[in-house]
Amino acid sequence: MVDNLTPAQRSFCMSQVKGKDTGLEKLVRAALRSKGIRFAKYSKNLPGKPDIVFRRQKVAVFIDGDFWHGYRFPQWRQKVSGFWKRKIDKTRRRDQRNFARLRRMGWKVVRIWQHQLKSDLDSSISRITSTLDEKMGRQAGRARKTAG
Repeated sequence: MVDNLTPAQRSFCMSQVKGKDTGLEKLVRAALRSKGIRFAKYSKNLPGKPDIVFRRQKVAVFIDGDFWHGYRFPQWRQKVSGFWKRKIDKTRRRDQRNFARLRRMGWKVVRIWQHQLKSDLDSSISRITSTLDEKMGRQAGRARKTAG
């Protein structure tokens, strides 16, 4: 696939792509709010600036576009130009580094892909709530051990 735009045209097009408050992010946040779950958005002091953050439970949620973050990229990498191969490879490496850094800091990372949200929003929300429940259970268990 050849990019038939000039560098200036491509730059303009890329500048129009939203990075925050995407429709999918709004959908997930609305679903969480409807369950009475509170959260923070875009924590700038955490690696990767997670889309949704649960500080007390140390859970970071990333809502990633299939194309931009390279869902199953090895299967379709040959279909894009060198520019996109380099860009998506770089994004995937950065994501892996950020997730690893968060885990080393004691955070649980939940990554939800665009196609998952579109096909089954409830299942994606359940993954988040299950992770929160799991983290709360572990924290409660630690508190019981230290108190007893």
